[in-house]
Amino acid sequence: MNRVVVTGLGCITPIGNTVADFQTSLFAGTTGIAPFPHYPEAPGDTQGFRFTQSAAVKNFDPRQHLESGIVAASDRTTQFAIVAARQAALESQLTNHYSPEKIAIIVGCACGGRQAEETETIRLYTQNTRVHPLTVIRTMASAGASNISIEHKITGPTLNISTACSSGTHAIGLAFQMVRSGMVDAAITGGHEAPLTFGFLRAWDSMRVVSPTQCRPFSADRDGMTIGEGAAMFTLETLASARARNATIYAEIVGFGASADANHITQPLADGAASAMRQAIADAKASLNDVGYISAHGTGTQANDSTEAAAIHQVFGTRASHIPVSSTKSLHGHSIGASGALEALATIIGLHENLLPQNACVSQIDPTIDLDVILGAPRKATPKLALSNSLAFGGLNAVVALRPV
Repeated sequence: MNRVVVTGLGCITPIGNTVADFQTSLFAGTTGIAPFPHYPEAPGDTQGFRFTQSAAVKNFDPRQHLESGIVAASDRTTQFAIVAARQAALESQLTNHYSPEKIAIIVGCACGGRQAEETETIRLYTQNTRVHPLTVIRTMASAGASNISIEHKITGPTLNISTACSSGTHAIGLAFQMVRSGMVDAAITGGHEAPLTFGFLRAWDSMRVVSPTQCRPFSADRDGMTIGEGAAMFTLETLASARARNATIYAEIVGFGASADANHITQPLADGAASAMRQAIADAKASLNDVGYISAHGTGTQANDSTEAAAIHQVFGTRASHIPVSSTKSLHGHSIGASGALEALATIIGLHENLLPQNACVSQIDPTIDLDVILGAPRKATPKLALSNSLAFGGLNAVVALRPV
């Protein structure tokens, strides 16, 4: 089996549209959560929402990055994917070193082109007009993967994974396995999502799980999640190849675990999350004592945070309360299919800089959680192994294990 490392990073996020800006905001605890704009589809000033906050990408003009034809034929989520993947590919120079048929593109996107879909649906049902002829290709969840392939002339295995909030982590895990096994020589992987539309936010509002204030993972007064958007992409290759060409190595991916709760479509089960964590550790051929940081899914809902904490205790026993844990969703929000990729990016940066991200915007941890949640400021540390957790609706869990190189 090959050892697999990360040699390129790229992102478009609510806390930075470059990796450098993302890192600055991450360690400063600068949140990207802010009031969302008025939606013209909604009557009145209040718009009828129980919440008013979202984590939106700022200062992103696709015309500054993409040709006009690509802009016209793509949704915002696809545009995020193209630009983030371009950043990662340019940094690693992946396509200069590997045959196009031996590079995979495995990305996660759960919602597809929500903006294009809702815009044309409104026109169809309120004006009875002909929908735009590019609507189908704008709304495809796989459009991001396809456009990355086209831009870089990559002809290897290319696909999109849609597993709700675990999509990005499942994608990273599958890409890792493909490079490790030798099926491909390298991969572009990650997640992207742009779901901040009127209809999507109203749908989440109806579920009563979105915070009327702001996402505060593991907080004693947490009251729900905050919806976000964005993309994070990575280039993967073997350690031997990366060293041979003197590439920058950010971290090594050493394990992947995935499970299904098989219990309830929305209520998480600790057993399922615990199983995925155990699998990732076993796949890494590591011990429980090696784990020195957990990037939690940490949505800020009562059910998720309590269940994830219970799963951590189930796996690590008496050591659980001594492992540093944080969720970065209070900074970049919950970007659904992209969330695992954004959190993997934060974890990789933390390992590379020997500085673990803080659980921002929280002052008092729920005492029933009984975890070492990082508060106040990033924590200097050199963990042997880190886990990045994603726990999705439908009971679909994915965990990636990483270590510094």
